[in-house]
Amino acid sequence: MTHKFMAPYTFKNGITLKNRVVMSPTTTMSSFYDGHVTNDEIAFYGARSGGLGMIIGEVANVIASGKGFEGELSIANDGDIAGLSELAHAMKRNGTKAVLQIFHAGRKSNDQILRGNQPVSASAIKAAYPADSQTPRELTADEIDDIITAFGDATRRAIAAGFDGVELHGANTYLLQQFFSPNSNQRTDKWGGNRDDRMAFARAVIASAHTAIDQYADRPFLLGYRISPEEIETPGIRLADTLAFVDMLGDSAVDYVHTSMGSAHRTSLNDKSDHEPIIAKLVAQLAGRKPLIGVGSVETPADADAVLAMGTDLVAMGREMIREPQWMEKVADGDEASIRYQLSPSEMAELKIPRAMQDYLNGAFYSVMHFTTDPEAAADYQNQAAPMEGFEKKM
Repeated sequence: MTHKFMAPYTFKNGITLKNRVVMSPTTTMSSFYDGHVTNDEIAFYGARSGGLGMIIGEVANVIASGKGFEGELSIANDGDIAGLSELAHAMKRNGTKAVLQIFHAGRKSNDQILRGNQPVSASAIKAAYPADSQTPRELTADEIDDIITAFGDATRRAIAAGFDGVELHGANTYLLQQFFSPNSNQRTDKWGGNRDDRMAFARAVIASAHTAIDQYADRPFLLGYRISPEEIETPGIRLADTLAFVDMLGDSAVDYVHTSMGSAHRTSLNDKSDHEPIIAKLVAQLAGRKPLIGVGSVETPADADAVLAMGTDLVAMGREMIREPQWMEKVADGDEASIRYQLSPSEMAELKIPRAMQDYLNGAFYSVMHFTTDPEAAADYQNQAAPMEGFEKKM
């Protein structure tokens, strides 16, 4: 069977993907304590490359103050380049393109992860979720400039490491989103103010990364931007704000826009009378200016086709890529019946899922990972994971 997602896609800068299926950023929490790449990460991505058009690697912090969780990648120092080169090489097997997501966690961190330092943000406002969030310190103007520069430096390192692009993580309430949100940004200087003024930090980060690409890239290199469409806090980002932000992205130097949603067919969280899928709104707002990557509960080939039918240019999968590393190869071979949609805990090692990630999946993501319900297998896995108990509390 021929699927639309099997067709190639060419970005305006000339980079061509052999198909339109993307692996979305998937946190393994498996880096060394200092953010250096581990063999577990290389094996995980290597097992999933080859068939996909593009892999967007898990997030890496651009500066020490930006670390958000233990086991997180770093791209904050030139010493990180060697390990990241191995990671990029593993992702790029058989022509798969490799993009690395980069970020600063902002207030979505804590003093334990930051080794005694207080987390920072646009304003000194504690996040409502989770309940035990710490109050951040408001960034100074000089620190903001340093972070903007750090995004450019991280882009230079990604180029040197052999990646095909970077994705700015402006979703999931991390620092880029914190500067845009009226909840977390209540500054009165040039980095705060009305909705348009609160876009200033994102604009500056995009410009910093783009300048690094112009200066250091000896080949076409992608610059992506990921967004979360809404916040549930009051005040918070609403769809009208996001559509204005996406309009800015449509005229910016980014090469694509990537949504972050649990369901590709999701409608507004805040306006229950609005039944139009958010993706449809984003497609209309971009009006062909930038390609859009749709994501959210995409598992089957039919799911992927349905997302593209909504007007997106590319379709991303996260959880299904954990369960089925050979998803694209099986579709291409006409062997869709053998695609794995359930994950047995006993299969974790075979699928090259790092131990730290296994514990995370068994906890926070157990209800959505479609684990098989074999009680003996589940009990065996619980026993194996016991030594890592408390990992999430350190998060």
